[in-house]
Amino acid sequence: MTGTSVRTRRPATPPARHAATPPRRWGRVTPWLYLAAPLIMLVTFTYVPVVSMISYSFTDWDGVSPDRTYVGLENYLQLFTRPELFSVFATSLFYLVASFVQIALALYFAAVLSFNTRLRSFFKGVIFFPYLLNGVAVAFVFLYLFQPGGTLDQVLGLVGIDSEILWLGDPDLANVSLSGVSVWRFMGLNFVLFLGAIQSVPSELHEAAMLDGATRPQIMWHIIIPSIRPIISLSVILGVAGALSVFEIPYIMTGGSGETKTFVIQTVKLAFQFNKTGLASAAAVVLLVIILLITWVQRRVVPEEGS
Repeated sequence: MTGTSVRTRRPATPPARHAATPPRRWGRVTPWLYLAAPLIMLVTFTYVPVVSMISYSFTDWDGVSPDRTYVGLENYLQLFTRPELFSVFATSLFYLVASFVQIALALYFAAVLSFNTRLRSFFKGVIFFPYLLNGVAVAFVFLYLFQPGGTLDQVLGLVGIDSEILWLGDPDLANVSLSGVSVWRFMGLNFVLFLGAIQSVPSELHEAAMLDGATRPQIMWHIIIPSIRPIISLSVILGVAGALSVFEIPYIMTGGSGETKTFVIQTVKLAFQFNKTGLASAAAVVLLVIILLITWVQRRVVPEEGS
C-alpha cells in the first residue's frame, strides 16, 4: 500500500491591522470643537453687545420704549458740541497718575520679592490679596475709613494730627483719596504680572551680573526692565484704559457727585437716570474709540520686540 502524504496548508495569517486612526479631517476639526464654547461666549457677550451699542448710538432710544427713531449723527454732534460732557475727563487724570504710581510700586515690590527675602511668600499674599476682594466691599471699607472722625482720622490723631479732614468732601482731596483706593486695590494684578515676568528671566543673567560686581539696582535697570518690557507695556495699556473707565469706586463712595464724576458714571446716568440711551451709547462708542486709539499710539511708540 502506497502511503500518500497529505500536505496541509495553513491558512494565511491576515496582515496586522494598525490601530484605527481618526481621519485627517477630524484632526483639523478637533481644536475648533474645544474653542467653540469660549468663542460662542465671546461673540455673545462681547461682540454682539458692541454691535448693538453702535446701532443704539444712531437712535433716540430711551432704553424702555420699543420704538427707536434713527437720528443719524445727532448724538455724536451733541457730544462734541457740549464741552461739559468731556470736561469729566479731567477726573481721569488723577487715576492716570495713580496708575503710573501703581505700576512703579508693583514693579518695585516684584523686583524685591523675586530675590531671596525673608517672609517673601507672606508679603506676596499681602500685596495680591486686595485684588481678590470685591470692588463694592473695598469701596465700603474705605468709605468708613475716610469719613470724618473715622479710622484714618483716629490713626492720624495718634501722631498728633487732631483736625478732621474731609477726605471725600474736599474737592482738592476727593479724587486723590479715590485714586489712592484704586492703587491699593489693583496693584496686586500688576505685581503678579511683573513677578511672573521677572521669574522668567534666566537666573544666569543675574548671577553673571553679580559676579561682575553689579548691584541690585543695576541688575534691575539694565537686565530686568529690558527683559520684561512687553509686560510693562501691557500694564501701561491696562492702566490707561482703567483710568478712562473708572466707575465702581467713585460711584459707590461719592455717587459721582461734584468733581468726582467720571466719564463712565456720566454715561450711566445719561442712560438710566435721564433715559437717554442713544446718547449714552454714543458716549460709550467714543470712549471705546479713544481707548483703542491710545492703545494703537502706545504700540507704535513702544513696539514689541521682533515686531
